[in-house]
Amino acid sequence: MNTAIEPSLLAEKAQQALWSALRSGHLRGGQFLSMAQLVDLLDCPIAAIREAVKQASSQGLLVTFPKRGIQVMDVTPDTIRQCLDFRMVLDQEGARRRISDGKASALKDLREQHQKMQQAATANKSNTLPKQAIEVDLSLHNFLADGLGNAQLLAAYDANRMRISIIQNARPFLQDRIASAMQEHLVIIDALERADTQAAVDAIQHHCAQTLRWWGVT
Repeated sequence: MNTAIEPSLLAEKAQQALWSALRSGHLRGGQFLSMAQLVDLLDCPIAAIREAVKQASSQGLLVTFPKRGIQVMDVTPDTIRQCLDFRMVLDQEGARRRISDGKASALKDLREQHQKMQQAATANKSNTLPKQAIEVDLSLHNFLADGLGNAQLLAAYDANRMRISIIQNARPFLQDRIASAMQEHLVIIDALERADTQAAVDAIQHHCAQTLRWWGVT
């Protein structure tokens, strides 16, 4: 391998490993660990890990304590409230732009995914549902984020999505919340299909409020 490009490839590998650990819950909200422990966990060279930590810190995912180590973003009520509010505002704008551009129709696949997950959550007590439910949940949020049509807004949305992943790992989906969240999403999908901007904005706000309530934040 060309040694001139190897450091950048290693840095990218370390960042992807760190992102995966945060999304999966291998690194949990509030967890403190040394740089050496992080190197062992991610199996990447320390120089590459430092670059990944620097990037994550700039997005509020990690806090660095010089000569001591790093701490994963703590899941406090204020953090939850700010992250959900941030997502709500961008989701609402994404809905507005989707409708304005005439790209909010033909949501058949999204609707069917949500209906199937809602039915499964109502009838099935399987422990595999939470992971599947998060994927379905993200499908609508991704649709709204893509409607922003702005690279800088999408980058900010992606960073916030990672923060929300850390929050979700602190309190995973349960069956009742899966069912109600899917229903809230279906209301948003209905409004998008009707090209009813106000109804979509209101439904997104309601979904945010219900999610905050689920996480015990008022």
